[in-house]
This record gives sequence, structure tokens and C-alpha cells, in this order.
Amino acid sequence: MNKKTIRKLAGIITVLIIAAGGWFANESGFADSFFTQQVSSVSSESIPEYEGKLYAEVNNNTPDFTETDRELLSTPGYEYYSALDSLGRAGAAEACVGEETMPEGERESIGMIKPSGWHTVKYEFVDGKYLYNRCHLLGWQLTGENANEENFITGTRQFNVEGMLPFENEVAEYIKETGNHVSMRVTPVYEGSDLLASGVLMEAQSVEDSGLMFSVFVFNVEDGVAIDYSNGDSYAE
Repeated sequence: MNKKTIRKLAGIITVLIIAAGGWFANESGFADSFFTQQVSSVSSESIPEYEGKLYAEVNNNTPDFTETDRELLSTPGYEYYSALDSLGRAGAAEACVGEETMPEGERESIGMIKPSGWHTVKYEFVDGKYLYNRCHLLGWQLTGENANEENFITGTRQFNVEGMLPFENEVAEYIKETGNHVSMRVTPVYEGSDLLASGVLMEAQSVEDSGLMFSVFVFNVEDGVAIDYSNGDSYAE
């Protein structure tokens, strides 16, 4: 059993203890709420319109964590990945990230992962040529999750590198500098039955202090490319 698995089990055990304690303290259902937990969905109507900037602050840049969310997301080792839906789409992913969840080795291949809406397509003007990346919801540098299909969506190169990565780096740098933990949730947002997410809501807040906090929507777009979000088709504008 590797160290990461041990850390996850420790986190699960701790959460189960919290849930059990909540049940005995209040039989109306803290434990029930845990075992039937639904990661909060995000309505597309609550997302701002894209106006040329890759991200927009949401809820005054403050995560919308409930008290139950905060209890779970302050438990070291806790990680949760939504099951793929009937269309094969990834849902919300959340974790309490810290030094113990960060990877110890090199990232393994993820080439076998084909998230919903995936196409292998190139444009000469796109950085690296390939339009789409396999985008981690919770960044590999934070959780060490390799080929977990529940942690991937199809995203443009610009969305991945210029949109999500700076916020992931901010969290990683904070953890390395302080040794503290960060409650983090990333929720992909789809319009109707679209296979390609319009973007993701990234929420993060430091646990031990007030040193880090953000709530932003990152748009899944690429300059110069028109995208059909229903199936991932695209063409140069």
C-alpha cells in the first residue's frame, strides 16, 4: 500500500469519525448528509458572460462552502470525485490539499483518458498546436491523481495553461511556503447536454489562516477558434 493510499484512508477514517460524531450529536442527519453528499451544482445562469478575460470573480471572490463543506474540506487527506454522469461527463471534485497530498514522483501517462467532448485536433496558431488538453479538475501538483477519469475534462490549451494553472500554482506555492492546508473545489459547468464544459468554477480557501481565498469562473475558450460545446467540434475563426 503506497503512502498516498494510506493518506486517503486516513482522511476517510477521519471523515467517518466526524460523520459518526455528528450523527450521535444530532440524529437528524449529519451522518446522513455525509453518506448522501451531493457536491453543490452550479447553475449556468449564475456564471458571468465571457468578455475577453479568461476568468471572472464569482460571489465576491468568496467560496460558497456550507458548514458541512468546511468540516469535510478541512480534513487532511479528504478527496472526493463525482462519478461520471450518463453522458460520460466529469462532475465536481474537491479535496483538502496539503503537503501530504502532493505527488512524490513523476506524473504517469494520461494518454488513455478521453474526457467527454474529446477531439485530437491541431491549429498552427495554438500553443503546442493541439487545441485540447486533458485538464485535471484538481491539479496533479496538488493531489498526485494521475489517470483518474473522474478528475478530467476536455479543455482548450489556453483554458488549461493560462486559465486554471495560475490558480493551481497559487495554491501550491501557498502550501509550500506555509505547510498549511487548502479547502478546494472545482466544478465544471455544462450547458444542457453539452459534452464540453463552458468552464469551471474554482473555489479555494486556506484552512489554518486567511492567507488564501478565491472563487473564480475560468472560461473554456481559445482565441481564434470557434467551438461547438455540444460535441467539441471546432473551426478557425
